[in-house]
Amino acid sequence: MELNENRQSPVQIVMRIFQGALIGLGAVLPGISGGVLCVVFGIYKPVMELLSNPFKNFRTHVPKLIPVIIGMGIGFLGVANLLSFFLERYPDQSVCLFIGLITGMLPSLWREAGEQGRSQGSYISMGIAFIVIMTLLISLNVFSVKIEPSFGWYLFCGFCLALSVIAPGMSFSTLLMPLGLYTPFVDGIGHLDMAICIPGGIGALVTVICLAKAVNALFEHCYSLAFHAIVGIVVAATVMIVPVGGIFASPMSAVIDILLFGVGVIAALMLDKFNQRVMS
Repeated sequence: MELNENRQSPVQIVMRIFQGALIGLGAVLPGISGGVLCVVFGIYKPVMELLSNPFKNFRTHVPKLIPVIIGMGIGFLGVANLLSFFLERYPDQSVCLFIGLITGMLPSLWREAGEQGRSQGSYISMGIAFIVIMTLLISLNVFSVKIEPSFGWYLFCGFCLALSVIAPGMSFSTLLMPLGLYTPFVDGIGHLDMAICIPGGIGALVTVICLAKAVNALFEHCYSLAFHAIVGIVVAATVMIVPVGGIFASPMSAVIDILLFGVGVIAALMLDKFNQRVMS
């Protein structure tokens, strides 16, 4: 994104709105990272520059990013209602599709993680992140910890949502699904429920203010360690959302679940190919 341009043509504005809509979709769809799409469309750097120094970069960056922001709102809100409907009516089938999407994005995520090389520390970072998340989620299941959505948990949802944009490769759904927070959060956003939108917005804003500079610096100085840790988190969280109890309830449901998983994998791989063409 050339921020030194004085004006954007109507075609450029429309393209930025469209790209913003795809980023908004990526922010809410399981297995797809809004941050990765920001990188793909060449706007991750100006977004992070704005978030890291909003007062300094407001005049130069915001006018160019307004079409993207508008598109993000359209994409995010437009898909939230649809997602909440399918998650309520067809929970196991929806999760199988989402697991396919996440699985299909793993090659892309792995490629991104190794963009600046891999070291022994990279694998250690990935392993530690995997073990920590698995331990946490298994402990919640073993001790039958039931999370009731509340103001505090919706603050956490906002934190995860902002992190999915700040940290490329991180999909907030991979953290919220195992905790049972993804469906109520998405449903609340889709219906513009202020009891959910307000704490979610506060959590996202506080995260941006507190972590934007730190995350930006982390990826600049420890790119491989940070990105491999994200891979470990994504894999662990994905394993924990597999609906073991209902996925093979009957032969027909098994066939449908497997087909949906395959559709998710193929869709993610096709999106990855599209991303590579855009970047080349």
